[in-house]
Amino acid sequence: MPSLKLGEAFAQSRAVDLGGGDLGVLNYAYALEQLEAAFYTQVIASPYAGMTAYERALLTDIRNHEISHRAFFKKALGANRIPDLAVNFSAVNFGDRMSVLKTAMTFEDLGVSAYNGGGAAIRTPAYLAAAGSIVSVEARHAATVRDMLRPFTEYFAGDDVISRGGVDVSNPPSAVLRAAGPFIATPVTASQLP
Repeated sequence: MPSLKLGEAFAQSRAVDLGGGDLGVLNYAYALEQLEAAFYTQVIASPYAGMTAYERALLTDIRNHEISHRAFFKKALGANRIPDLAVNFSAVNFGDRMSVLKTAMTFEDLGVSAYNGGGAAIRTPAYLAAAGSIVSVEARHAATVRDMLRPFTEYFAGDDVISRGGVDVSNPPSAVLRAAGPFIATPVTASQLP
């Protein structure tokens, strides 16, 4: 077992820590936007078999939004931003519609829950307003992808992501990073975030 612990210690030493306070939350959002932008860039670069013009248009719009979100956080954070993260999409079959859309749903639902969970830690009103405007776009993405999976059903706002009281899921950074972890090759820690 000592080699496993040594390996874990080595991985942690190369880990990117998001930091704390407002900058930590912004870096947290930046990390997720990097992941989403990279994913949708790959989706459009290698469209799955049978992708319709309508689906391509929707996914291209989502890609463009995610790239804009990533650029927004990169600029807002300036020298305080984390480095670019390496992604790992080996579990995604980009040639298969269901694999792509299920992964897109995972990322979009996760993104909404991340903004909802991280927003409470933001102290600067301007940052909170920016996060609020981005989470609303992420929620539109989530509903769109879910509708692509099950058109004309209630799935766009499924009870797996929205409570009976009409409130969306909220997850803390630790849960979100655990769920996103398999898709991020760079070790990321959020030891200073709630």
